[in-house]
Order: sequence, then structure tokens, then C-alpha cells
Amino acid sequence: MSLGTCLVTGAASGIGAACARLLAERGAGRLVLVDRDADGLAALELACEVECVAGDVSDPALWERVEATAQSVDRAVINAGIASAGTLEDTTLEDWRRTMSVNLDGAFLSLRTAMRKAGEGASFVVTASASGLKPQAGAAAYAASKAGLIQLAKVAALEGASRGIRVNAIAPGGVDTPIWDGVDFFQDFVANKGGDRDAALAEMAQMATPLGRFASADEIAAQILFLLSEDAATITGTVLVSDGGYSAS
Repeated sequence: MSLGTCLVTGAASGIGAACARLLAERGAGRLVLVDRDADGLAALELACEVECVAGDVSDPALWERVEATAQSVDRAVINAGIASAGTLEDTTLEDWRRTMSVNLDGAFLSLRTAMRKAGEGASFVVTASASGLKPQAGAAAYAASKAGLIQLAKVAALEGASRGIRVNAIAPGGVDTPIWDGVDFFQDFVANKGGDRDAALAEMAQMATPLGRFASADEIAAQILFLLSEDAATITGTVLVSDGGYSAS
């Protein structure tokens, strides 16, 4: 089954790279991959036509270039995002705006392009977070950005329904991706484990989730592919929560 032209943002690593690989394996005719990490994009070995677009998803000029060259977008994974941590009292306006710029503004611009270029029956998934559903102290900007993203996906689903366009969100909990490595508290946690990153993630998962484990990027990619596929033909405007029971506990 051909998946047509597939757009993936944040494609150089983590969930985005896992989605790019899986889409290529499952029949993508063409992949449009967007990330700030040009070297990471170039390192992906994918068995289909690939266009790599290096740049910031919050830059409107980047999306003008994509729209000028893209014929259509049949599937999209709106995935680019950054982590941030800090209480309301400690979060600066600069930090707040940086998080919103990538996680929400960038998602808006990405999804707007996908909607403009969507053909009949297109399907899109945005990567939200369980943090957008369950409040957690110390995640003010990140949680707010992901909650906004969930609502954005629902609005897009309503607006696209008359054209047969489906839009859903996935809300992972902890996932083993490089995004953790830029968070100060996680670096401290790894240091307390003698530099053992795997041990730090495993202990955090035991503390945070009833299932006692975090997801892999490949597991989340497979769930995203389900939402993109015809197996989910009547699913739109929903949030697939994949958090090991975190938000229910």
C-alpha cells in the first residue's frame, strides 16, 4: 500500500526518525523530512525518495519553501518539539516563548502547510504528551504547549472532516529519546546513577508509571502509523494516550 507523500518534522532523531524509517518501510512514495539537525537528517538511510529540509519549524519562511515545492501531503507526523522544565515562578518569559515557539507555533505552521497541501483522505498525527493532559509541577511551559497542541489537532480534525482529512494526536508519557538529555534534572539523575543513562530511565519509569516502563521510539512510531493508516479510517479528533498508565494514576 502506497502512503504517498509523507511529511515528518523533528525527523533527525527519536520518534521522528523512527516514524521516517517505518513510513519508508511501509510504502511511502516520498518523504519530506524537516529538522534543525541537517547532519542527522542526512544520516538516515531510507528506501524511498527523500527531501531533507534543514531549519527551524517555527520559521514561516521554511514553510513557504515547502509549500512552493510540495505537490501534496498525504500523511504527516507533526513531531518537532523541545523539552523544558521549571516552575511558574522560575520560568522566564524567554524560556516560555522559546518553548511555545517550537512546540506550538512550529506545530501550527507545520499543520497549516499539511492542511493546505492535503489531498482527499489525508491523515495527520501530532505528537503531544501526557503532560498536556495531567498537570505536573515543574513543567509549566512544556505542559501548556502540549495542551494547546491537543486542542489544535481537534480543531484541525473538525475543519478537515468535510475533505476526508483525519487529524489525531498521540500523547506519550516517558519515551527513550535524546530529548531527555537536554533536561537538567535528568542529567542530575544520570549523574547520581554513576552516568548510567539506562539505569536512570528505568528507575524513573518505575516511579512514574504503573506499567513500570517507558516506551521506545519505535513503539510510538508504530502507534502513529496505525493512526495514519486505513485501519483507523473512522478515527479523527482523538488523543491516543500511550503513557504506561501515568495519566490514570
